[in-house]
Amino acid sequence: MSNKYDVIVIGSGPAGYVAAIRAAQLGLKTACVEKWKNKEGKGVNGGTCLNVGCIPSKALLDSSYKYHEAKEALDVHGISTGNVEINIPSMLARKESIVKQLTGGIGGLFMANKVTSLFGTGKLLAGRKVEVTDFEGKVEIYEADNVILAPGSVPVNIPVAPIDNDVVVDSTGALEFQEIPKRLGVIGGGVIGLELGSVWNRLGSDVVVLEAMDTFLSVMDQQIAKETKKIMTKQGLDIRLSCRVVGSEVKGKEVEVSFTDKDGAEQKQTFDKLIVCVGRRPFTTNLLAEDSGVNLDERGFIYVNDLCSTDAPGVWAVGDVVRGPMLAHKGSEEGVMVAERIAGQKTLMNYDIVPNVIYTHPEVASVGRTEEQIKADGEPYNIGVFPFVASGRALAANDKDGMVKMIAHAETDRILGCHIVGPSAADLVQQIAIAMEFGSTAEDIGLIVFGHPTLSEAVHEAALAVHGHAIHIPNKKKRK
Repeated sequence: MSNKYDVIVIGSGPAGYVAAIRAAQLGLKTACVEKWKNKEGKGVNGGTCLNVGCIPSKALLDSSYKYHEAKEALDVHGISTGNVEINIPSMLARKESIVKQLTGGIGGLFMANKVTSLFGTGKLLAGRKVEVTDFEGKVEIYEADNVILAPGSVPVNIPVAPIDNDVVVDSTGALEFQEIPKRLGVIGGGVIGLELGSVWNRLGSDVVVLEAMDTFLSVMDQQIAKETKKIMTKQGLDIRLSCRVVGSEVKGKEVEVSFTDKDGAEQKQTFDKLIVCVGRRPFTTNLLAEDSGVNLDERGFIYVNDLCSTDAPGVWAVGDVVRGPMLAHKGSEEGVMVAERIAGQKTLMNYDIVPNVIYTHPEVASVGRTEEQIKADGEPYNIGVFPFVASGRALAANDKDGMVKMIAHAETDRILGCHIVGPSAADLVQQIAIAMEFGSTAEDIGLIVFGHPTLSEAVHEAALAVHGHAIHIPNKKKRK
């Protein structure tokens, strides 16, 4: 096997494996380096997302919701289920089966597209050389015309709550609980904290979420964030804002957490398990030789321009390791853009239209700017809101919590943002992402015929409400 490639990708998460496949599709001789091992010690592709992130967490979210629904939410449909039980080992086995299928699928895609898999740890050297240390410690040097860095990210650890992978865990450990903790603490009220907290809350844990910020989901539109907090609280999550953890002590099979509350008073609370999920950081440990020519910014991200090119000629970086939101789909599209630009195409990526989703139930999804951002930018705007409680399809499904919020420019009527908390929000918001890409107005959406009865009619009605034309709710006075 020749050690010279057109493209070498380091990392096979959503950014890396997509970049490798697209490069190979374009006729470039491509290799992809991956250090991840499965529980059997065998190299597998997929990175954090497929192995211990997006995919396994969604498997547990779906399993736990079906359990909750069977136990708590079917009587209204006239369905009696009797004594409903959850088998945790079986739930975890299903999760592992899905992970195995998808990670194995990437291997199959690599073979179909003639991407060479190199399992081991990759390190970028000067002159676009890549040092790969395999699982047995053997070192091999490869050369490439272009190198794409896609090493991903890892959880942020905090000194006040050190991970012991038993009582105190990070997001990875929270996917492996062998039994339902009676008392579960979650440090961090962001996407990961809410999703993992929801899983174990549905299964019976008493969940307390400790969030240091004084606003809930501060990066989201605040009207939607407040509605989401109300829904999550109703479901049983004890969400406490302005709570700063100052220490923790593991005592046998329990952990005592010390924190200051919103009034500054010192509090202590004991949990059976504690999940630390205060964010993620770019993973660059041992990735770059000192003379690689690649630079990091002040926050530890690899510095790139708008096209994901680093300071080293022929070296690119994509995904969680570069600026912007740490979202799998954002990284994937960066991978496509870079592969196509290496192949001579002039592909660009629109960073203004990247959907963001929280996979609780109901889901929370957004695209474009929030009302707070638009207001800060000084632009005139109109808002249309439609609640799912007025949706026939949502009522029929007994899934009526939440709303759709549409924001359009007051003068051009161009859609500036759409924010949803409600059933199938992740899929609904994508309709508006497509519309925004083509420069659609709220009126354009209002003129489209939507199927009935569907959840997407709520998007239609929110667009109509922007101009005070909603049919199925009373209209508020149009914003001047």
